[in-house]
Amino acid sequence: MSVSQAASTTAPSQAAPTAKRTVALVFGGRSSEHGISCVTAAGVLRAIDRDQFDVVLVGITKRGAMVRMQEEDLADYRLDAPALPEVRDNGTRVIWPASVDTRSLTLVASDGTLSTLGHVDAVMPMLHGPYGEDGTIQGMLDLIDMPYVGSGVLGSSLCMDKHLVKVVLQSMGIPVAPWRTVTRGEIDRNPALVETLDDGLAYPLFVKPARAGSSVGVSRVTEASEIPAALEVAFAEDRTVLIESGITGREVEIAVLEGREGQPTRTSSVIGEIVVTGRDFYDFEAKYLGASGVELVLPAKVTEAEFEAIRDAAVRAFEGTQARTLSRIDFFLTEDGPVLNELNTLPGFTPASMYPMLWEASGMSYSELITELIELALEKRPAY
Repeated sequence: MSVSQAASTTAPSQAAPTAKRTVALVFGGRSSEHGISCVTAAGVLRAIDRDQFDVVLVGITKRGAMVRMQEEDLADYRLDAPALPEVRDNGTRVIWPASVDTRSLTLVASDGTLSTLGHVDAVMPMLHGPYGEDGTIQGMLDLIDMPYVGSGVLGSSLCMDKHLVKVVLQSMGIPVAPWRTVTRGEIDRNPALVETLDDGLAYPLFVKPARAGSSVGVSRVTEASEIPAALEVAFAEDRTVLIESGITGREVEIAVLEGREGQPTRTSSVIGEIVVTGRDFYDFEAKYLGASGVELVLPAKVTEAEFEAIRDAAVRAFEGTQARTLSRIDFFLTEDGPVLNELNTLPGFTPASMYPMLWEASGMSYSELITELIELALEKRPAY
């Protein structure tokens, strides 16, 4: 089916299931986006349709321990709290199935007592950043044949790596910002390399860790003297760093949703725009902590031709990178057309995040969207 056949959609019409299913909601994790993941999980928990789904809460501590959480533990998980929440080690452990022969989770209580958490129909990993969004947990779930929301190992790991996904997108003829990639090892072996990293690039530059999200570790630099400090900020998140040319254009975003079996990839019927007025760029504080200087415009004013160009590029990118289930794809809308900035396989998913807001504006509520993601996970075709 051609890209041009990929159409906008409203809320799906699905028959009510005959029995409730159980979803394991996994959150926290080892990345620097741990707190945002916790807030996301709390938003999902409040909105999930309890007439259709029971929920098992699995928190991952910053040390990687998988612990059993209770609903009351998430009651204060909010962005407006004094500090971002954290999964604490309560002494319990959640053990995943030992083979494909069962989908039951086992609970080890703090006193060592074993019990079952019962059969799990699907997993919803609300894990941002490394060890959650990069194919790590997806590989574990594939190994035990556990259905889950989101892209598989290849799509997750590819889209998480800003360098490699640019290479793939560029090979597909999808415009991306000019960039240069450098590793910590290259700088250590040849410190003078720093002086040439801006060759062929246009200021302002954006220095980014290759595998981090939520604008963590990203710096905007306007002159060469600022590059060394920006590199240190980015290297704190990843050993590989991108230096990108700034692109002059409107920052716009579109939501993508996988089609049901035999159906085309869907997109939101509107796009959103990030208007930065009082900040250097749309950074972590503006995205999640309510910092001023940024306005979210929804729906953005674009022509039909501009919308079609953005939609078609988004669908091509989603399918070409083997992304699955959902993605938010960010573009710069320039005079020459859209330039793809990022492809997010696990976009911000709080009720106030752009991805669910785009679907809300397209006729699908937050709760309906959660249901659709789980249904997509349950019908997901094997990767092999």
